[in-house]
Amino acid sequence: MNFSIGNEYVYGLERAVKASGNPMRTVIDVTDPTEKDFVRAGRLGTCHSGEGHDNFLHGILVHVDIAAPLYWWKEAQRYHWFDFVSSQSTMHCLLKFDVGTQCVEETDPVIIERMRALIAEYNEIPDDEEHRVEKKAKWRVLVASLPCGFVLAATMVTNYQQLKTMYQQRRYHKLKEWHVFCDWCEKLPHFIELTQPVANPSL
Repeated sequence: MNFSIGNEYVYGLERAVKASGNPMRTVIDVTDPTEKDFVRAGRLGTCHSGEGHDNFLHGILVHVDIAAPLYWWKEAQRYHWFDFVSSQSTMHCLLKFDVGTQCVEETDPVIIERMRALIAEYNEIPDDEEHRVEKKAKWRVLVASLPCGFVLAATMVTNYQQLKTMYQQRRYHKLKEWHVFCDWCEKLPHFIELTQPVANPSL
């Protein structure tokens, strides 16, 4: 199974671009953004991370579905504004997945076969009170043995300010999944011109 990302929905882009000019206004302007607003937003949004001028990017919200191996999720979860809306659950669905097709192709076949054997052993234990402790212990073995190449999907919510940081930190990461993620970022509406200095002709 491969890393995949899609079904994205972007909210609040035009409102946030307009709001980027609020520090210089005495009255909040709620009209549609003009080219001038986008130029200003690009200038502010492409500042160095941490300077604060790009805070308006926080108002551009993104919902997206991501299917990724566990080793990728461990790295992605370090970002504060990259939050789970809901995800697939190993607690509820581990026994329903086909382990072989649910793992990335680089997962060692020996590990996959061992997982299949553990699942078979678990399923052979009677589901009654007499075997409750044994079955619970075997379940913990299953969960603890799940390979990092196992893919789970989730619906995430984030924003352009967080994606800007992720893009800049992960664009040339050794994991190919981050390359796919960054390629996806580039296709989001106005993402490059609002977040990346080299793409902003106003600088």
